[in-house]
Amino acid sequence: MSENLNPKQIAQSQLLKVRPFVEIPEKIFLKLWEPERILKVRFAITIDNNSEALFLGYRSQHCSWIGPLKGGVRYHADVTEDEVVALSMWMTWKCAVMELPYGGGKGGVTFSRDPMLVTPERIEFLKDYFPKKMSRHVLENITRKFTEKIAPLIGPDKDIPAPDVNTDSQIMAWMMDEFSRGVGYTVPAVVTGKPIVLGGSLGRNEATARGTFITAIKALKYTKLLGEEKTVAIQGFGNAGSIAARLFHEAGFKVIAISDSKGGVVNSNGLNPRELEAIKAETGSVINYKDGERLSNEELLTLPCLVLVPAALENVITTKNADDIKAKVVAEAANGPTTPEADEILHANGVFVVPDILANAGGVTVSYYEWIQGREQDYWDENSVNMRLEARMKRAFDKVIAEYEKNTVNMRTAAYIHAVKRVVSAGKLRR
Repeated sequence: MSENLNPKQIAQSQLLKVRPFVEIPEKIFLKLWEPERILKVRFAITIDNNSEALFLGYRSQHCSWIGPLKGGVRYHADVTEDEVVALSMWMTWKCAVMELPYGGGKGGVTFSRDPMLVTPERIEFLKDYFPKKMSRHVLENITRKFTEKIAPLIGPDKDIPAPDVNTDSQIMAWMMDEFSRGVGYTVPAVVTGKPIVLGGSLGRNEATARGTFITAIKALKYTKLLGEEKTVAIQGFGNAGSIAARLFHEAGFKVIAISDSKGGVVNSNGLNPRELEAIKAETGSVINYKDGERLSNEELLTLPCLVLVPAALENVITTKNADDIKAKVVAEAANGPTTPEADEILHANGVFVVPDILANAGGVTVSYYEWIQGREQDYWDENSVNMRLEARMKRAFDKVIAEYEKNTVNMRTAAYIHAVKRVVSAGKLRR
């Protein structure tokens, strides 16, 4: 039934699922059910064909009991208010799993689909155009307008945005600059994921993939599968997927399949991630790689392999394909790639899942390190960042395993138990 729920309802169902394992006073439970606040903004922009387009932006702040809000900003045609709320809830649990002094926030920008304003043809044009085909000028205008609108909610001690889907260090530079203009002085710590010269952290770009890799190796050691043939399939070849492919390859794994939004390639003898990066940069897709056979994103998920890394979209593993998953470990680099029902099927079939709020928490962890460096004006070398990240990822994995063994639940529920306990404890102390 929950496969028909929207993202917010799925996030709420996950909170409901851990209630039997965590003592949550009713008042605190009710507060965690909805975000503390959500801001919806609008702005009109002249786009590249000199027409006017209406854009909608959101910033959801779920729970600030442990500290400032933290979470990315995504630019995508399918952004909705419910999606942004769900992602802010998941950020609360992700920060709590990693024991970071943050609560969960999330932002998103999309275009208006109001049928009184835009025709179906116009919607199709905007879906294709936003944001990947936008000029730098229009993208900057959107970023600055969105930042101006949400400025009252953000700040180094209030809410710290970061990159997410279709946003990057340049977007963060514009956000930081626009916020700084408003207050009259430079505020590097208002965002993370910035360019290094503007106070970004070394290791931040690779952090999500590195955290996924570290926890996948921990899972293989825990399940005593590390001695098996080291094969990995990766769905999604953006920042997280491409860097994860490189890390697994460098560690001696055979990367047998990789895909992007247009499809994928498979080669049982292994693919070279560096060559795939070059092909994608040159042609726009990995499907143009010659040393492999084409396959669909759906086919990639069910390939026989030791590790499967969903690093693309939400809800790609469902009841329709969960029984066909042949990987022994699933390490979720993407947010919400597995539906609740599919989760139960994977668990029953003996597939060990490293859930998203643990597996992909490397990004927010190094964002935390960047925030510390920005506040202290003290910048760390990359080795120091990576060592701190590895230690924290391993510690979080071990704490989730403790709940997994104690409560005889799947790994996702174990991660939520660990996270919710921490947030509830903070709520009890502050109420």
